[in-house]
Amino acid sequence: MTAHRPRIFGIVNVTEDSFSDGGKFLAPSDALSHATALADDGADVLDIGPASSHPDARDVDPADEIARLAGIWPALRQIGRPISVDSFQPETQKWAVEHGANWLNDINGFADEGMHAFLADATCNLVIMHAIQAKGIATRDAPPDGDIWDHILTFFEVRLEALSKAGIAPARCVLDPGMGFFLGNQPETSWTVLRHIDRLKSRFNMPVLLSVSRKSFLRTLVGCPPDAAGPASLSAELYAARHEVDYIRTHDVGQLSQALQVTARLGEDAAR
Repeated sequence: MTAHRPRIFGIVNVTEDSFSDGGKFLAPSDALSHATALADDGADVLDIGPASSHPDARDVDPADEIARLAGIWPALRQIGRPISVDSFQPETQKWAVEHGANWLNDINGFADEGMHAFLADATCNLVIMHAIQAKGIATRDAPPDGDIWDHILTFFEVRLEALSKAGIAPARCVLDPGMGFFLGNQPETSWTVLRHIDRLKSRFNMPVLLSVSRKSFLRTLVGCPPDAAGPASLSAELYAARHEVDYIRTHDVGQLSQALQVTARLGEDAAR
């Protein structure tokens, strides 16, 4: 049996205060070198983040987000990979669509109904992320009372209905349950979601994206800083792949790509 192979979103943080890599790729030349390396390592999609979204991140004006994207956009497109723009700002999303972005990745799950008609006329794919925060970046709020999965499934029922009514085809949509502080300040909440990640696809029969790379709930378990969380991230990502998650968003594209190749080879050998 051939192993399931999720597609890989490679993270490029064009920011000054990312929790995972600081401001290493804020300069256009550094961002482009990193994006090229991720593509060479096996990234199927380049996910460009012009602002950080962790609880301590600074506010970034949409004009600054757009300037960061514009500074790398022509050369970025020449790399030859689909481009995703990770922003919840409507102005940034519009700019990205008008300049040929293949994906929009919204941590607020496209909450702005004023954008829905525009998105319906676009052709890009949409990563719709759930978060306990209705708008804005992650916080350190406690998880909601009750079963987190009830919260997640209800969120997607409501949001998908709104997008469908606006004329956005479900075939363009990918679901992301959110992880880490997007689920609250308790690590166990993320573990609960990861353990049962197959619930999302079984409920909606739609593609699922998971982003656990270097997240705080993993680092809390193993006791390491973000730049040492590669092994913990890979273990969680391979668990997600075994549960047939369709897309994995990661900082460490090379290690995930290699691990998936090994898994695929072992699946081929088992089928002989």
